[in-house]
Amino acid sequence: MRDGSSWARLRRSLWQPPRPHGEQPRLFVTGTAACAVLLAATALLPASARIPAWGLIDAAYLAGYAVVILMASPAPAAAMIITEALTERFGAFIIIVLGETLTGVVAGLSSRPISGLTLTVGLVAVVVGFGAWWTYFDFTGGRQPRPERAASLQWMIGHLPLTAAIAAMGAAMVSLVDHAHDGRTPAAAAWVLCAGAAVVLGATMLLAATLPAWDRDRGLYRPLARTCAVVAVACLALGAARPAPLVLGLALVVLLSIPWMLTVARRVASGQDAA
Repeated sequence: MRDGSSWARLRRSLWQPPRPHGEQPRLFVTGTAACAVLLAATALLPASARIPAWGLIDAAYLAGYAVVILMASPAPAAAMIITEALTERFGAFIIIVLGETLTGVVAGLSSRPISGLTLTVGLVAVVVGFGAWWTYFDFTGGRQPRPERAASLQWMIGHLPLTAAIAAMGAAMVSLVDHAHDGRTPAAAAWVLCAGAAVVLGATMLLAATLPAWDRDRGLYRPLARTCAVVAVACLALGAARPAPLVLGLALVVLLSIPWMLTVARRVASGQDAA
């Protein structure tokens, strides 16, 4: 015979499941459902207003997500600590998104007859994608943030604009290669590509600020953060100038190389391993 008290506990667990995380799941579900409704409603807006509306909805969702996490009780907050396995998975996700830059170049080359200039622009665009690669992995990728709730939250949210910017850069490379022979890069392609590079630099430094090395190695990360900010502004200026696709691609390669060269120079000067 079954024990009566055990049977009663089982019945209560089936009909009244425990809620160890309080109101957080309900808030997540409610917020996600509300954003889904708002996104569906943007179908009624003019095409020119949809992208700004999507950006505002995304920003509101991320802000709400951050508030809910910060309000979490100690038990679910402890689950926010970033593990080594999670770090590897985020890095693998960045690698997958970086593949979009190569896909964009291939799509651009396949849509037009290949000439010397078109092929050159495509190869330069690939190097721009590599620039996003070394910016993230040399300064932030593969490193765990500090074991604090705020640092973990900043680390997780910081990856969202980073991945979105890399994906946007890959999409812009189709147009960059497609218009390789134009005198000026199309405005949309120039802005998306250059603004994406600026966001990659800014988001990488946002992630770097969560690392233990941010405080331990101030002599490197503080100048690096200032340099990335200046280079990000230069990327936006380049997007506004809209030079020819080849010139724009080469300029982006040079700009993305500046923080890397600064880091190598400082490592060599201090006698540390540049890798």
